[in-house]
This record gives sequence, C-alpha cells and structure tokens, in this order.
Amino acid sequence: MSKHFLGDTTVLLGRSLRHIARSPDTIITTAVMPIAFMLLFVYVFGGAIETGSDSYVNYLLPGILLITIASGISYTAFRLFLDMQGGIFERFQSMPIARSSVLWAHVLTSLVANLVSLVVVVLVALLMGFRTGTSVLGWLAVAGILVLFTLALTWIAIIPGLTAQSVDGASAFSYPLVFLPFVSSAFVPTASMPGPVRAFAEHQPVTAIVNAIRDLFAQKPVGSGIWTALAWCVGILVVAYLFANLTYRRKIS
Repeated sequence: MSKHFLGDTTVLLGRSLRHIARSPDTIITTAVMPIAFMLLFVYVFGGAIETGSDSYVNYLLPGILLITIASGISYTAFRLFLDMQGGIFERFQSMPIARSSVLWAHVLTSLVANLVSLVVVVLVALLMGFRTGTSVLGWLAVAGILVLFTLALTWIAIIPGLTAQSVDGASAFSYPLVFLPFVSSAFVPTASMPGPVRAFAEHQPVTAIVNAIRDLFAQKPVGSGIWTALAWCVGILVVAYLFANLTYRRKIS
C-alpha cells in the first residue's frame, strides 16, 4: 500500500511540477512582493526603526521569509481549485490510485515552489547586506522550521482550494496570513507596541517563529524559544492536516 501511495504521489507530483515549470511566473510573483517589502523597509524605513541590531536587513529577513511562504501558498489553493473545477478529481477517482496521493502531490509541489522562492529572497538579502555566521547546523535548523511552516500553511490552503466557489475565494484566504507578520516582532520589537497590540504580537505564532530564526542566524542561544516555534508549527500542521483530509473525504464521497 505504501509503495502504491509513493508511486502515485511521485507521478502526480511530476505532473504538478511540470505545470510550475511551464509557468515560472508564479514563483517570480511569489518572490516579488516580499523582496519589495524588504527593499522598502530597509532603504526607506530602516533608518527610523530602532531594533538594537547592527543591520536592519538581518533583523528583517526572518519575517520576510514567512511572508514569502504566506504569499506562495495562495497558488496551492488556486491550483487545487482549478483541478476541482476541471473535473480532474472525478477522473482520478475512477482510476486505481491512492486517494491521498492527490492532495500530497499538491502539498509537495507547494513545498518545492516555496523553497525556490525562499532561496531567491535569501540571495537578494545577501546582495542587500545580510550576513550570518551561523553554522551548517544552524542553517539546517532554519530550513527545518521553514519547511514545517510551509507544510502547515499549505494544508490550511488545501481547505479553501477544495471548498471555494471562485478563483478569488480560493486565494483570498492568504491575505490575513500575509498581514500577520506585521503585528509581530518581524519588523519592529514588540516592546514598542501599545499594550493590547503588544500582548497579541507576543503570543501569536509568527513572533515565536521569527525570533527563533533570528536567534539562529545571530548565533544566539535559542533556549525554549525554538521549542515554542516548533510547537506552533507542528500544532498548526496537525490541525490543518486533519481538517483538510476531513474536507477532502466529504468532497469526494
């Protein structure tokens, strides 16, 4: 059964990746907005923001990476919606393939596309002066957190992709996710925020994840912060996965 699932997922993943290869503008579009934010905040607002960091781009990059993922997953919902509207799911149901492989192919496609976008954003950040002395292990830890965060948001994206009534509805869910880093420690320290906003910012997942990545890049002791970030990622991933699969079963039943 597992071989059947892996083989079907690999075939469907290849199909989805070919669609991405034929329209690379989706990856370019995903990377453009975060890069624009990074340019705006570093070169326009950066001089007026006190972060206690030697380089504002170093402080800013972790939040920009999360915005990159949040903007990229809208394409997952969009592609899934098109498959639903095009009747491809009905054709798959008539074939002897593992049902879950259809969703996993979209999830893994999202992971690959977002990783490419993240690499592009990091390269631009390096050109803008981003520097880190973190070790290979530190980079792997950052990559692991970003992969978990991507998977968590992608499974969230599966739900509107399956249930939306229009193309706009399928991708509109990502707007609050893109906005969330702005009410966190991604751009400014939370200590500078007014009371209620600060309370929200300090106890939402983006702040924990941003702080963990920032500490890893700065080679600071991460302490319990990294476990908080991982707990948020895994918790969101599990809940989103369960709801997405429940929605999928209802849709194809």
